[in-house]
Amino acid sequence: MNQQRPQKKTTIYDLAELAGTSASAVSAVLNGNWKKRRISTQLAEKITRIAEEQGYAVNMQASLLRRDKSKIIGMIVPKYDNRYFGSIVETFEIMARERGLFPIITCTLRDPDLEVEAARTMLSYQVEWLISTGATDPDRITDICHAAGAHSLNLDLPGTKATSIISDNFAGARELTRRTLLNHQRKTGNMSPLLFIGGRGSDHNTAERIRGFRMAHKDLGVPIEEHHILACGYAPEKAGHALSAMAATEGSVPRGMFVNSTISLEGVMRWVKSAPQIDVAPPIIGCFDWDPFVALLGHDIEMARQDVPGMLTAAFDVVERGSHDTSTLIEIPPIFA
Repeated sequence: MNQQRPQKKTTIYDLAELAGTSASAVSAVLNGNWKKRRISTQLAEKITRIAEEQGYAVNMQASLLRRDKSKIIGMIVPKYDNRYFGSIVETFEIMARERGLFPIITCTLRDPDLEVEAARTMLSYQVEWLISTGATDPDRITDICHAAGAHSLNLDLPGTKATSIISDNFAGARELTRRTLLNHQRKTGNMSPLLFIGGRGSDHNTAERIRGFRMAHKDLGVPIEEHHILACGYAPEKAGHALSAMAATEGSVPRGMFVNSTISLEGVMRWVKSAPQIDVAPPIIGCFDWDPFVALLGHDIEMARQDVPGMLTAAFDVVERGSHDTSTLIEIPPIFA
């Protein structure tokens, strides 16, 4: 059988010959560095047009040469596995497009190396702003952005080198704890200290929620059981393992619980369903997160809903102002039903 030879791949040398210029000039245009080389807009547009006609895989930067600004805004998120981050992504896309911006989003799985890789890749596409959502090391990402001449903004978890917009974790946790303690009193006739479960103690948000948790107990004169503060991580199975370990050691777990996220709540409810220690009465829970399906669990659960539209409105206000104030921390109060 006769086999058709694959078509020869177009190179920058082919493009240079067609454009009547040097290969280095073509490379500069395709890499977005043509202005630094003082290449004329007319030649840059000619090279881009020829590259497109020849089916050359043009670097995204080259397609931006006709604009003074890219109007691209990027966001990295740690997970897609709960309604909170899903809502952030969806609301971000809607708000960006309403403002004539093109959003690029990627998930980094709470991996600091993936965060850096994602930031550098987005910068290669000339993002004007990069929003780091729940980043493990937001200051490192800010440094990378500033070195590339791009703007950086932190969402959900704060940094020290760029404006940060987060939930008011302390005040929200204080109010959620207060409500859960009072609910515990209504249900049981006494106000016993709550169990805190979920999150990482090294995270700003978890540390602030623990501080609010402690303060609410103090406000109501309820002593804290320090060994009942279990910042065991966010994964559902970690919450389940922590409860199993406590039940094995102490014979039971407190009925009242402050659960640090719906991710941790998933683990708590799985454990409750199978645990013999909770076969008489359901737990009384306050959860610092929100999901409408939680109401279907049939348990009395108080939820603090983080104000995603409020946080992103504040973020886009910063973007539109072009603020460079690295010391700004904007805290948005959570919503209670």
